Amino acid sequence: MTAELTGHKDLPRTDDLPALPYRLALPLRKVAAPYFRRKYQLTIHHEDRFPLTGPLLMAPNHLSLLDGPLLGAIAPRMLHQLGKIEVFGGLQGAFLRRIGQIPVDRSSYDVLAVRKSIQVLRDGRVLNIYPEGTRGPGDFSRIRDGVAYLAMVTGAPILPVALLGTRLPAGSVEGHPPTGSRVDVVYGEAFAVERVPFPRRHSDVQAVTDHIGDVLRAHVKAAVDETGHPLPGWRDQKDPDD
Repeated sequence: MTAELTGHKDLPRTDDLPALPYRLALPLRKVAAPYFRRKYQLTIHHEDRFPLTGPLLMAPNHLSLLDGPLLGAIAPRMLHQLGKIEVFGGLQGAFLRRIGQIPVDRSSYDVLAVRKSIQVLRDGRVLNIYPEGTRGPGDFSRIRDGVAYLAMVTGAPILPVALLGTRLPAGSVEGHPPTGSRVDVVYGEAFAVERVPFPRRHSDVQAVTDHIGDVLRAHVKAAVDETGHPLPGWRDQKDPDD
């Protein structure tokens, strides 16, 4: 498929970016998925809601270090995920890049990370981005505007995801729940926002962010009600920089 057909020449342009690698992630997913199913009492709810074709913005809440590896293993499609640039050093960084993950520098507006994210969606792939931007209570009480901007640029639908149990109430955001813990992953209904051509005003992006926040908060509340599995809430040792 040519760049013209996939929109890579639209602003912001992505036709000059090399394709992100991802094929190494495919066999790893086949190993990791059964591992997580053995390690935890894992229940996946409404997997039929996960679109199996086309671009997709996954929007999960963020509780612990387990979230990314777990979703990367069990999602019906391979995920490209954004991660803080601090974890992309050395051999670990080389590995993360080889499996199609995207480093983002949170100390500034990271134009390259944004363009790579848009590239993923224009290629019809799945991008996982945590709207909260940090590990915390997981209630979507505050979200950043990245999901709204990417959806407005690409027209990709947004899939709400509620993670429950990836951190226990007394657990650390830096760790994983103990073996045997109950973990629920609840997919919501995918929804779209209007695609907006360049330029995109900050006020418009903020309005869409507010709408997305309402949808995500309603989804996580419904997931808690459906499963009876509460969120862990705040803990003194949270990670404001994740």
